[in-house]
Amino acid sequence: MTETFAIQTEDLWRIYPTRHNPEGGVAALSGVNLRVPLGQVVALKGRSGSGKTTLLNCLAGLDRPTSGIVRVLGRDLAQMSDDQLTVWRREQIGLIFQSFGLLPTLSAYENIELLLRIKGDDYAVRHKRALECLEMVGMSRWRDHRPYEMSGGQQQRVAIARALANHAQLIMADEPTGELDSKTAGEILAFFRSLVESEKITMLMVSHDPLVDQYVHQVFLLKDGNLETKIS
Repeated sequence: MTETFAIQTEDLWRIYPTRHNPEGGVAALSGVNLRVPLGQVVALKGRSGSGKTTLLNCLAGLDRPTSGIVRVLGRDLAQMSDDQLTVWRREQIGLIFQSFGLLPTLSAYENIELLLRIKGDDYAVRHKRALECLEMVGMSRWRDHRPYEMSGGQQQRVAIARALANHAQLIMADEPTGELDSKTAGEILAFFRSLVESEKITMLMVSHDPLVDQYVHQVFLLKDGNLETKIS
């Protein structure tokens, strides 16, 4: 059966124990049922504390849900060990962070090449792919620059290139425009949309940015751990 969704959750709960209630505690996610179609860029929005980052962490296999099903790119994450999840993220998922997450002592090229070295690719493969990804995001001229020598928008483009380096089928981004001014944010969001369409990938971004609504296929709204609304 051909998968039609990049992400599916069924009755997803994440409950964090507290000091006074180690068996119960605080429900960060309360029965979330999410469907993200393949080939779309979608936004997950909500106030601080609504459960957005918790949901993103569960979808990326960085956190284990208390109960429910998480299926990403056809894989049931509950059936995978921590080591298997690490390999799976490295080979199929691209992660982008608000603070860019670039290593400050490495150049743009080296930040991308390092990911592929960790993956185990030989030099010729990782060198070619790193250059391809820099070209894809328009950063070839800055290949030898370190993060402090680049603007916020340029750093985010390098972070995007790194996320693409492993031929990721799904990119997850946590507040990817949070450190950018509105003009640069609009440029990055437009790039995300064109990237999804040209590379036939899927993207889920957590964001507070009102600009996001103009560039995504769908907006999902979380409130108090519940998926309350979907805005097309």
